[in-house]
Amino acid sequence: MSMKTTALLFLVISFCLASFAGGGLSTGLEGLSQIDPDAVSRSISPENFSGAKGQGGMATEGTGKHASSELGQGWKVSPSVVIKAGTTFTLADIRGPGSINHIWMTPTGNWRHSILRIYWDGETNASVECPVGDFFACGLGAYCQISSLAVCVNPGSAFNCYWPMPFHKRARVTMENIGSNNMTLYYQMDYTLGKVGADAGYFHAQFRSEQPMATPGLYTIVDGVQGQGQYVGTYLAITVPGAGWWGEGEIKFYLDGDTKFPTICGTGTEDYFCGSYNFENPATHKYQTFSTPYSGLAQVIPADETYKPGQRFGLYRWHITDPVRFRNNLKVTIQVLGWKEHGLYDPLSAEISSVAFWYQKEPHVAFGRVPELGGGR
Repeated sequence: MSMKTTALLFLVISFCLASFAGGGLSTGLEGLSQIDPDAVSRSISPENFSGAKGQGGMATEGTGKHASSELGQGWKVSPSVVIKAGTTFTLADIRGPGSINHIWMTPTGNWRHSILRIYWDGETNASVECPVGDFFACGLGAYCQISSLAVCVNPGSAFNCYWPMPFHKRARVTMENIGSNNMTLYYQMDYTLGKVGADAGYFHAQFRSEQPMATPGLYTIVDGVQGQGQYVGTYLAITVPGAGWWGEGEIKFYLDGDTKFPTICGTGTEDYFCGSYNFENPATHKYQTFSTPYSGLAQVIPADETYKPGQRFGLYRWHITDPVRFRNNLKVTIQVLGWKEHGLYDPLSAEISSVAFWYQKEPHVAFGRVPELGGGR
């Protein structure tokens, strides 16, 4: 490795570590050398539903019972669960304080019909309520590889979440199967039990969907957030109605009492998702998908066409180094704008779904009913 390359690598690593100082989200790297005498590691899976110490791999019944029948206990007897149609299964019920550090799962069936919910500290209204595909930035129902800091989706259809999720008293995670077929779920949740700072915010994720949009050109990603916190991410799944470019619209963050005009206003949809000029590859003039630590155009379906009616797009933007902080309330909207004759903007009525990700102090305003779940796998 050349001295120039080594110096550049050092600068990149230093920037990543420094950018999380002062209360931002952590990369995890800067804390690896620190020994916390009060922290212990635990993990919940179908091989240890409670996460209790020394009780993994003890099952004598489970989905792997036949395969392990010649080997017996300790040999992958219970690697997965079956969640029956129309039922809710509790994936984890953890007593804290502590923090969920990693979630891995491989849900089968229609990802829009599998609703992930997370409840903090005994609350009755979920702080996370989202179809599982959209939560892991795969809201178009088809596998795509995602290589980001907060979410990774790996072959084949392995969903990984690395959002830190601290809690003080209790964390309860459920999966509801609202479909008509049973689903099989392999999953594992890795967490730490130990002290949690009094200033730690609780992780929230809210799904919304309009099929089609109620107001052409204007879509609300999240509204009614009350309290103090910071907005950390957006996932957007959109099906455009006609030919041509659809992403001239601006994202707007209304902070702490903003009414008619927002405090933060973007310059275009592809700009907000950290791309430019229609996500078009300058050599091929096709849409160019990409997946980076903080943003991505993860999917375009069909992938080999450009500016076609009915094309579908899946995009993510994580505010990891630039969280949007609010003191009292938050609303986030995005415009959906195309072009019409004479160089004029054209408000479009697309089919659109989104997930807003943020941290805040509890209690939070109840989300209400999960919207009708159109499209997806």
